[in-house]
Amino acid sequence: MPNTRGTWANEYEARRFYRPSFFGGFRFFPPVIKGLLIANVGVYLFFLFFGFAHIRGVSLTYIFNSLFALFPLGSDFYPWQLFTYMFIHGGFMHLFFNMFALWMFGMEVENTWGSRKFFIYYLICGVGAALSNLFIAPLFGATGPTVGASGAIYGVLLAFGLMFPDRYIFLFPFFVPIKSKYFVALYILLEVFSGVTGTSDGVAHFAHLGGAAVGYIYLLVDTRRLPFEGVFNRARSAWSSGGQRLRATPGSGIYGKATDAKFTDIQQPYEKTGQELNQEKIDAILDKISVSGYQSLTEEEKHMLFEASKKLN
Repeated sequence: MPNTRGTWANEYEARRFYRPSFFGGFRFFPPVIKGLLIANVGVYLFFLFFGFAHIRGVSLTYIFNSLFALFPLGSDFYPWQLFTYMFIHGGFMHLFFNMFALWMFGMEVENTWGSRKFFIYYLICGVGAALSNLFIAPLFGATGPTVGASGAIYGVLLAFGLMFPDRYIFLFPFFVPIKSKYFVALYILLEVFSGVTGTSDGVAHFAHLGGAAVGYIYLLVDTRRLPFEGVFNRARSAWSSGGQRLRATPGSGIYGKATDAKFTDIQQPYEKTGQELNQEKIDAILDKISVSGYQSLTEEEKHMLFEASKKLN
């Protein structure tokens, strides 16, 4: 049977639809990106204006960091730190570059997937980065408290590189164009080298790598590219059928008797239904994609979008 899965880019590009107007269906600041920017900047401003206040001689900055930064396993570690460390940053430049990368690479990913899926992916990558920092980083040297959204953002960066591999990125400060797939590969290799050799002490390299690795596993599951998937599917089928083997009979094959395929012409689905294609309906469909992703559409809505895309082309 021929392989119909295609490339990462083809699988995700098939789900992308935009309004003719730039400021319409394609959101410049989609909901989750906007919420994450506000949350991270808000926490930074809180520390900036109130961090020097003291409670019984102890600064608020010290109290909040001791509770919400990610500490190595021990008496200072709390389970909620797996999430809260992502919203704390060590300084303005740390915050700025993380939020800029989140917006730059996450904007198209969220517009393509929908907000709910993107938010789940972001949190999974962030928690994966934290677990990597807790269990793998100590094997290569001493670790300390960790803060920042970099681990989750590395997962977003990986998703962008796999979904849009031939998109050009201009490297600062020389603005040299490089395809996103090479850009992501270069960043990952640098993190591996720095993590193993201990270069640039003070940077949680294994948190970055953990976020990217967990993001990659998520994408494998999402696109059904898991290794040995065929073995798992056969085992699951055998279990669901009570362990009985399927026996082939002459002319039947393993799925039963073959019959002639029937074809239905769907090139003009709206002549029968009488529905009229208009911008208002297309806008509503694109809003639905932006919130819940392409897979949430009904067959009728997919047909409408297909007809509209033919007219645009």
